[in-house]
Parts: sequence; structure tokens; C-alpha cells
Amino acid sequence: MSKAVVTPPAASDIPGPRTAAPRFALAAVNNRPVALVYRIVALVVILTGVVRNADLLTGSPSWTSFLYFTMVSDLICLAWMLLLVLRTVRDLRRTGPIGTSTPSARWGGAVMMAITVTMLIYVVVLVPTRIDAGDTDIYSLTDTLIHIVTPALIIADWLLFVPKGAFRWVDPLLWTLIPFAYLGWSLVYGALGGEFEPGERYPYPFLNVDALGIGGVITWIAALTVALVAVGFVYVVIDRVLGVLARRR
Repeated sequence: MSKAVVTPPAASDIPGPRTAAPRFALAAVNNRPVALVYRIVALVVILTGVVRNADLLTGSPSWTSFLYFTMVSDLICLAWMLLLVLRTVRDLRRTGPIGTSTPSARWGGAVMMAITVTMLIYVVVLVPTRIDAGDTDIYSLTDTLIHIVTPALIIADWLLFVPKGAFRWVDPLLWTLIPFAYLGWSLVYGALGGEFEPGERYPYPFLNVDALGIGGVITWIAALTVALVAVGFVYVVIDRVLGVLARRR
């Protein structure tokens, strides 16, 4: 009687857990050509806002506009979006059309927080102040580009093309370093006699020590810090939830 030949089961037939997708490997859209088109368009739109706000194509550029956090944060976004375009082109050539391309999800979070500061302060603080002052030019094309559209483009890029699950709970505190660095610089600049506009030593009304006093400015800064850190934690929660969903998918 001949012995029966026993064929060992294939690895795919052995019961066991499925191989999980690598952490940080998946985004909502894992298509580099799509990401590249979006990022090029976003780069052009952000650049347009910066050029218009500084009147760079006119005969009298507004160089003082670069002293405000709005322009600082928009320039940070411009540089970041350019870096994303270059990284996407490089990865597209090296590893093909499927996948994600970002230098660092956490650095991207810092950029997103910086421009979120710009958007929220504009909508919550500056627009009501300008309405009370009788300003009828709010939400002009330029204002909308630099305060609303640029933040939306950066946030959408993170939602669509950046792998989730990288943010840490400490990140919202670290992300405040960019606005606080600007805050410290602007107060020192004004105290040393620098002017943001003729006769204006403070870039924003809530930093006007002469009008609000030191206590009033500190109160504004504390309230805005709490609000912005809270928004940062919302970003972390969203990041973690989407990261779990991506790995399950």
C-alpha cells in the first residue's frame, strides 16, 4: 500500500488575522497625479492671494503687509505647498502614481494650525471690529483669498492627501510656537518704535496695549490661546479617528 502524500496548506489557507495596512500608509485619496493637480492649483491660488495683498503687480507695493501674521502664515503655506508639489513630483517619478507624498504629517499640522489662526482671528475678531468701524470692504476678493480660501486649501489637502494617525496629543501645544513667536516679535518691534502702519505700533486691535492695557492684552491672548489649542485637539481627534478608519479599510 502506497503512502498518501500530504500537501501542506498554503499560507493563504492558514486561519489567522489579516495583515494590517502599515501605519500612516493610507490617506482618503492615494493617487499622486490627483494630488499633484490639486497642489499646483492650490499653489497658484495661494500665490495670487499673496501678490494681491501686497500689491506686488502695482507700481507701489505694500511692503508693510509682510509685517502682519496674515502674510507670514500665508507665506508659510505658500512655501509648504511648493514643498508638497516638489515632493509629489519626486515620488511620482520614483514609486509611481499610487501612494501619498508629504515630508511630514506633523509639520503639515503646524502649517495648518498657523493658517487656522489667521482664519479664526479674521472671522471672529477682525471682521466684527471692522464692521463696527464702518468698513464696507470686508470679504473682498483679496481678503477672502488670504483669510478663507488659503486655510480651506491647506485643510482640504490634509484631509484628502495626507496619511492619518501621526498627530500626537502634545502637538497642539507645539503648534502654538509659530503664532507665539510672531506675537513676541510684534510686541518687541512695536515697543522699539517700529510701525505696522503710519502711527500704528500694534498689528491687531487686541494687541494694542495703549488702548486695552497690559491686563486686557493678556486676557485676549489667553482666550485666543485656549480657543486655538482646543481647535488643535479637534484636529488630533479627527486625525486619530481617520487613521483608525484607514487602517481598517
